[in-house]
Amino acid sequence: MAHVTLKQLRYFDALARSLHFGRAADECSVTQPALSMQIQELELSLGAALVERTRTGVRLTDLGRDFADRSRRILADIRDLTEFAVHSGARFAGTLRLGVIPSVAPYMLPPLMPLLQTTYPDLKLHIRETQTATLVQELIDGKLDVLLLALPIQGNEIEVLELFDDRFLLALPTSHAISVNVRATPELIEHERLLLLEEGHCLRDQALTYCELKQIEGVDTFGASSLATIVEMVAAGYGVTLLPEMSLGVETRNRAIGIMRFASPEPSRKIGLAWRHSSPRRADFIELGPLIKTAAVTALQRDEVDAPKKKKTTSTSAAS
Repeated sequence: MAHVTLKQLRYFDALARSLHFGRAADECSVTQPALSMQIQELELSLGAALVERTRTGVRLTDLGRDFADRSRRILADIRDLTEFAVHSGARFAGTLRLGVIPSVAPYMLPPLMPLLQTTYPDLKLHIRETQTATLVQELIDGKLDVLLLALPIQGNEIEVLELFDDRFLLALPTSHAISVNVRATPELIEHERLLLLEEGHCLRDQALTYCELKQIEGVDTFGASSLATIVEMVAAGYGVTLLPEMSLGVETRNRAIGIMRFASPEPSRKIGLAWRHSSPRRADFIELGPLIKTAAVTALQRDEVDAPKKKKTTSTSAAS
């Protein structure tokens, strides 16, 4: 009967993700020979090869790919079991690994983190900011506890909690002579150069869906990975873009751009939380929801503080 240890599963999981013995050994804080020996013992115990050694690294066999998927789920379940024991007696005890997408993090984290610190002073918060696909995979793999992102997302292993709608507005250069009372439409955008984030950002996909752009010849990204870069290009007259409402207080501050509401029904994205179905901290994450809503209100109030400035900018552009 094959005997497989948790150490072997952890080492093989690292190797399956990195496809390199040296990087896997570094991740596991062991020497490369020690990791290689454990993989060999695992293969010997199973009576089958899991990896093919190559000059540049390794390649998983068909069995190795299936074994890697199952190992990842087992390790995630073990982490959930450990968390169940650690967190069963108290809310938000220990560490919380929160994943956030880039089009949410700069606007929600500044008002959210002080709330978390005040409400849960013993909580150790770790933030991971990257694109949706990476966050979801790391959540499934057990590297993250909960995600704050735009919904919907794919994954049968994931439970979600919808929190609030974040409307989109059109940002354009002040040189555009548009009346304050005019509402933006997809047809208006068709005649403009639409500036969006690079591929992989859900905000890009949501904008393209709303604008019903089948051909994207008129869409430019310039490799931009942040809304701040896009807004600077709009202010310089290179095109227009869609901005989430939560971002206005940050991205329009001290920038010469106009802001237009869209005609009804206004485009929006739904912001929410996501976690593994198997996580024992479901009650924690549901409790986190109202704090995030409070932080969202703070973000929108920050936008309202700058509202007179933005209205003046729009009015000036309309008169030019």
